[in-house]
Amino acid sequence: MKKLTKKMILIKNKTDSKKNYHIDESLLLLKKFSTKKFNESIDVSIHLGIDSKKSEQNIRGYTLLPHGIGRIIKVAVFAKSEKHVKEAVSAGADFIGLEDLVEKIKNKVINFDIVIATPETMKIVGKLGTILGPRGLMPNPKLGTVTENIFKTVKNAKIGQIRYRNDKNGIIHASIGKINFLEKSIKENLYALLISLNKAKPSQSKGIYIKKIVLSTTMGAGLKIDQSTLH
Repeated sequence: MKKLTKKMILIKNKTDSKKNYHIDESLLLLKKFSTKKFNESIDVSIHLGIDSKKSEQNIRGYTLLPHGIGRIIKVAVFAKSEKHVKEAVSAGADFIGLEDLVEKIKNKVINFDIVIATPETMKIVGKLGTILGPRGLMPNPKLGTVTENIFKTVKNAKIGQIRYRNDKNGIIHASIGKINFLEKSIKENLYALLISLNKAKPSQSKGIYIKKIVLSTTMGAGLKIDQSTLH
């Protein structure tokens, strides 16, 4: 069980865990209780009405947040052809390679947030399955990270495209900005994610699809959101 910090306890004492907060009120409270020591992330947990035990109902996808997530994203690209290498360089990829990149990742020489690969390089990337898989970083066509369009994919990753997948409890976890973002920007990022999730709704999912939305900061407790205030 996650240990409660002093800040979490403070927020719990100052808020109502049973209440569904207006989106605007929740953002004001999160900002009020945010630490001054560093720029915390704004995180969202979205409980979906899916049966995660059934593979056809599991959700995975990606969407471009209009205001990014407030930090620099480091991208590693596996590319073989001269065309794809040039695209990766032009788009601002941080690391580009093949076997040499495999060795750097194995030896923990580099730090990165996302791995993108062309289809022809996947046999090489497959050697990193035990390293990338547990971290959710293995390139996947469904997540748009196995692609021929290297330039666009890298560019989107650098400016704020996030990838998501539900956990075993059917919950999507994502960062949608920083505490110093304008409330309007945080809301627009959240809306972009919700629109993407609604488009990804499996036909087998019955009843309420988006069951609960909780916003929190890196060091803070969560606030449930009244979905009727999201528009």
